[in-house]
Amino acid sequence: MVHNQVWDVKSVDETSIVLTYLSKDGEMGYPGNLSVEVTYQLSADNEVQIDYKATTDESTPVNLTNHAFFNLKGEGNGTINDHLLTINADKFTAVDSTLIPLGKNVSVEGTPFDFRKAKTIGADLPLQDENEQLKNGLGYDHNFALNKTEGGEMSWAVTVVEPESGRKMGIFTEEPSIQFYGGNFMSGADTGKYGKAFDFREAFALETQHFPDSSNQPEFPSIILNPGETYSITSIYRFSTTEFHDKFN
Repeated sequence: MVHNQVWDVKSVDETSIVLTYLSKDGEMGYPGNLSVEVTYQLSADNEVQIDYKATTDESTPVNLTNHAFFNLKGEGNGTINDHLLTINADKFTAVDSTLIPLGKNVSVEGTPFDFRKAKTIGADLPLQDENEQLKNGLGYDHNFALNKTEGGEMSWAVTVVEPESGRKMGIFTEEPSIQFYGGNFMSGADTGKYGKAFDFREAFALETQHFPDSSNQPEFPSIILNPGETYSITSIYRFSTTEFHDKFN
């Protein structure tokens, strides 16, 4: 996987870095020489913008994302279940007991997966023993199909608030979906930048992406990149302690 590789630094300045990687034909079983470029850029508005680009010389599946872990209290500073989460999605992707998508997006209405209005991450986790999808994911580890008015437009996806400090993170993306992982498999074995361990549900991930397992799910949009095409997509993570505004609407 490309996240386990050493990338080349194409350019760097005070506010941005551009990384490149060539995934050679046959690596991890994927066809084609895939040239990938990722740009991380900090803005004056406390935003981290991530631009992904890729080209290939053979048809190959591509679905790039960012798997950073977050705790708005600070690294290793306790549970994330009290964070307030809002996800702009009417549907989520159901999975089987091995977390493989079942090939359909189902309504969040009346389920623990309804985050259309802000609620704490842990509000419905007590239902894990009776809700099949929470049971399959050992909590939240699911893809959400974002509400989009047009395909590919930049739009608001998620807001997360840590209520005690007032810290907020907003996510905007051109992607059609986002994977929400609630730290269900964390055991203290992993440590962060400052050496603090991540214990059970002490960090979350929100990964903007195309629908997972699309190559095996005929009802999902294709993630095949062909020669002559350019994979190009952008996501933005915005941080603040002030009133949240959706500047794209």
